[in-house]
Amino acid sequence: MNQSEVTPKNIVLIGFMGSGKSTVGRELHQRLGYHLTDMDQLIEERLGKKISEIFVEEGESAFRDFETMQLMEIARQTDKRHIISTGGGIVIRPENRSLLRRLGYVVWLNAPEEVISERTSRNRDRPLLNHQDSRARIAMLLAEREPWYRETAHLKIDTAGLDSHETAAGILESARYFFTHPA
Repeated sequence: MNQSEVTPKNIVLIGFMGSGKSTVGRELHQRLGYHLTDMDQLIEERLGKKISEIFVEEGESAFRDFETMQLMEIARQTDKRHIISTGGGIVIRPENRSLLRRLGYVVWLNAPEEVISERTSRNRDRPLLNHQDSRARIAMLLAEREPWYRETAHLKIDTAGLDSHETAAGILESARYFFTHPA
């Protein structure tokens, strides 16, 4: 059986905060015309709060519940092809990792700790990094999540030296192969 017959032609972007998921998601949306779903943005719109407020008021576990519910809702939509930009911690839950792989072609956008630190340093709306030593926190979370990103992804792209155009081009080339060749 052909891979494209069993897998929806969605492209799912995973990776740590600051790895480029939202930017690359917008680039892929422009190139393909697929519906763009930025999960963090979707949760903020649905709940009427910033993610940082959800973390403070309801806790990380409640946020992860919302995230899983949104992922399940996206999985039920069969009428559209999506570019799905996920939150950095979506891979924490095993049920999410399984669901992400069933949704389509999963691309792990990876960036080294120093690049993530630089990219996230100016944004105070990152609740998991609001610590005195955010660099150590990044290193700890990256080490914790790396095996889950690896388990979930069909493709890993190191984004440190690439712009969003180059990253999107690589994803599209790999996705075409993935969707047209037998598993």
